Amino acid sequence: MRVVFVSYEVFPFAKVGGLADVAGTLPKYLEKQGVEVFIVMPKHKLVEKNAEKFDYDLKKVASDISVSYVKTSEKFDIYESTLPGSNVKTYFVANEYYFSADDVYAGPDLGEQSIFFSAATLDLVKHLDLKPDAIHVNDWQTALIPVYLKTLYRDDPYFSKTATVFTIHNLGYQGVFDPRYLSFSGLPDYVFSIDGLEFYGQLNFLKGGIVFSDVINTVSPTYAEEIQTEEYGEKLDGVLRMRSKDLYGILNGIDYELYNPATDRRIYVNYDVNHLELKWENKVKLQEELKLPVKKETAVAGLISRLVPQKGLDLLIDIMDYLTLFDLQIVVLGTGDEYYENALRRFQEKYPDKVSVNIKFDVDLAQKIYAGSDIFLMPSKYEPCGLGQMFSMRYGTVPVVRYTGGLADTVKEYDPQTMEGTGFGFKPFDSSYFLKAISRALHFYYREKEQWKRIMTNAMNTDLSWDRSAKEYVELYKKALSKVGK
Repeated sequence: MRVVFVSYEVFPFAKVGGLADVAGTLPKYLEKQGVEVFIVMPKHKLVEKNAEKFDYDLKKVASDISVSYVKTSEKFDIYESTLPGSNVKTYFVANEYYFSADDVYAGPDLGEQSIFFSAATLDLVKHLDLKPDAIHVNDWQTALIPVYLKTLYRDDPYFSKTATVFTIHNLGYQGVFDPRYLSFSGLPDYVFSIDGLEFYGQLNFLKGGIVFSDVINTVSPTYAEEIQTEEYGEKLDGVLRMRSKDLYGILNGIDYELYNPATDRRIYVNYDVNHLELKWENKVKLQEELKLPVKKETAVAGLISRLVPQKGLDLLIDIMDYLTLFDLQIVVLGTGDEYYENALRRFQEKYPDKVSVNIKFDVDLAQKIYAGSDIFLMPSKYEPCGLGQMFSMRYGTVPVVRYTGGLADTVKEYDPQTMEGTGFGFKPFDSSYFLKAISRALHFYYREKEQWKRIMTNAMNTDLSWDRSAKEYVELYKKALSKVGK
């Protein structure tokens, strides 16, 4: 089976969020399952900058290729590399106009950028003669690829047996634009209808992926159910219910080779489940680096997140004054909305011995926080899958989460009677319930030392690797292929 995997960000070439981790890891594990995978992504400025840092080669393999159907004179070049740690060939669509911004999700015109990349990807596939059985696209930036295939390429023998898989990583981001972009795309006018891309008078790229793909999946079983409800459906719940027979939930995983506390060079001191005493040394060194009082026995709660409403920051802000009454230090890492950045900074100014707020993107510090914290906070309003709780569990850091989406699928409430479970959580999106969940965690941390060690052990022994998920994706590809008669 041959699959072209299309994503706007892929670690280590360019990373903003969890999609990059998924796109940089899943293809490796698909390769282990016998799938021949090719990655296609834009050649962002970061790709050149990261080449030396992450030790990969980058070479141009084609130049000045015209883009089919799109009303533009812009052309693209193709660059090639290999995904580190694998044999997966990665191809880059290069265009100085559309991919000239320093940020991955920026540019002169995001609608045109997505259209240009989607159409260019299909030209790249034909130019390099990749002959895919399936094209796997991710999020709204690539969602027009299935639309092109089912309309303008419908009678093209090259793609006649090519299936499409569309993964929704976050339904909250849909790519909604003025209908005038339809003319630029070259797509037929009939796709602008209630049964196509029309969305309250606008053009919705993500809806196009849902309607025109052979199969759709999202990144956890619970989120796949949630998005078919009005509460979580972001006004697309009706469309998703119509396609419910083709909608699946496959839980993301994490790379157990890269994220391994026994070998991770980014943390202060390596340890494993049989040497948990070494984890405390990571806490002490984290406290030192962040200029917090060095107190080995004091619980440290970490939060690594985009600072946006989805992540439940309002709940944290609401109870922060209460949390500082506990013997607890709180470490925050992330960037996002100015409101949250400033609110959290004020808490650090108010409680410098209790709160460390780091407004930046720093993958190395993130690993140190996963290893050096005792508790990991994820009070998300909604969470398609979430990787932070998986990283924290891998490093023996006990998650406290809101039970929604992938958080509900991965974190199990600890039961002191059976000594089963991996963390603590709450369901109502209410700060008082969040506070109670943190209080339960602190009770076990301070008063039930042996039980706390058991929770840590349970978390570290939980299998959240990509091996399981990759097998499910292979089965998903087979379902998609059955739709096109393969």
